[in-house]
Amino acid sequence: MEIKGEIMNISSIIVKARSENIEDVKKSLEESGICEIHFVDSEKGVIIVTIEGKNVEEEIQKVRILEALPKVISADMHMSYCEEELKEMMEDIDTNNAVSEVNANKPIGEINYFGSLKGKY
Repeated sequence: MEIKGEIMNISSIIVKARSENIEDVKKSLEESGICEIHFVDSEKGVIIVTIEGKNVEEEIQKVRILEALPKVISADMHMSYCEEELKEMMEDIDTNNAVSEVNANKPIGEINYFGSLKGKY
């Protein structure tokens, strides 16, 4: 995500609370001004929010603020996206010609299947 020419990180956070406290926690999250609520499961006591930050350190500070809100049991980062990291990975893939190697027409006998590309390139 890029805001005003600045690259940002965005992460999803799973906030847990007792089901009887979920509305209070939801209100605290809204009033915090540091996250956006996307999903609430009152029965399970789960709220999914997203946070944004200039870097991981800023995001961690925001997670700590969310964890410290009254009646919050936990706030855990579930997924994180950093545009800068994605750009670096794409450049690495391009540099190593990994995509062209994978897409090369080879006889079936020359293709090795590893179950996953992780660690192959």
